[in-house]
Amino acid sequence: MFHRGRRLRGAPHLRAMTRETRLDRAQLIMPYFVEEGGKSAGPAPIAAMPGQYRYSPDELVKALEQDARDGVAACLLFGIPSGKDPAGKGAYARDGVVQTALRKIKDKFPDLYLITDVCLCEYTDHGHCGLIGASGEVLNDESLELLARAALSHAEAGADMIAPSDMMDGRIAFIRNALDENGFTSTPIMAYSVKYASAYYGPFREAAASAPRFGDRKSYQMDPANRLEALREAAADIEEGADIIMVKPAGPCLDVIREVRDAFSAPLAAYQVSGEYALIRSAAELGRIDETAVILESLLGIKRAGADLIITYFTRDLLHRGLL
Repeated sequence: MFHRGRRLRGAPHLRAMTRETRLDRAQLIMPYFVEEGGKSAGPAPIAAMPGQYRYSPDELVKALEQDARDGVAACLLFGIPSGKDPAGKGAYARDGVVQTALRKIKDKFPDLYLITDVCLCEYTDHGHCGLIGASGEVLNDESLELLARAALSHAEAGADMIAPSDMMDGRIAFIRNALDENGFTSTPIMAYSVKYASAYYGPFREAAASAPRFGDRKSYQMDPANRLEALREAAADIEEGADIIMVKPAGPCLDVIREVRDAFSAPLAAYQVSGEYALIRSAAELGRIDETAVILESLLGIKRAGADLIITYFTRDLLHRGLL
């Protein structure tokens, strides 16, 4: 007698009943780019990411009216300031672009769950995620205070969750202490714990105008060749107080997602990054793939690997079309 696996594949309802991995709209997070002094003509299309836009705070509130109706429940905000400086002051300014957007969104949509990216790269004129030393190195410990100030300013403006993406050593503990000491003990941290120095970030850097002006980020983001390092980074962030850990990018790192999932019980997020989004969109525009089928299969792969939450630029489209 041989195995009759096809018995369970013969009918659509039976396939649905025996499906092991399911996508849930509640586990998807939609990223948004919010820019200071946005054009009055409306949201600015992002050429490298067709279907994505840069919004002023007011434009984002307007866009969220439809997105929230469609079922978007959680947002990840990235800020693009009108001016930049060596210390990235816009990242922690009380009237910074993200802080302003948070207040406007919370006033209109109090139940929308708002997560904020905490980093300096979008705000510094050199494009790095920390302060720069005299010899051109990215300073770790000197940057922690500024990252904590940014996180605290976001919490004060209404952020429901803080998501540090800078990859400075010790920043989770520094941010956790700052939040706790100022009464935000209930504000969770989603750490970009396993963030590789990936070529898949190119479209994002164009969207956020955050490419480094010199050098690269390989001294603080991880080598894509490393697997065991991912476990060390995740363990360190959990010990320092991270509530959720993240692997980024998602698609090229399914093996890492699985290893992190097996090693830790903390909720695990995965970020389907701009390059993954752009590749799928570009192939679809050329007629090379069935876009909807590939989007859903890519997300299923991320879930099957072990992610609990997925940050993906496809969230809004999937919900708008009623696919989840």
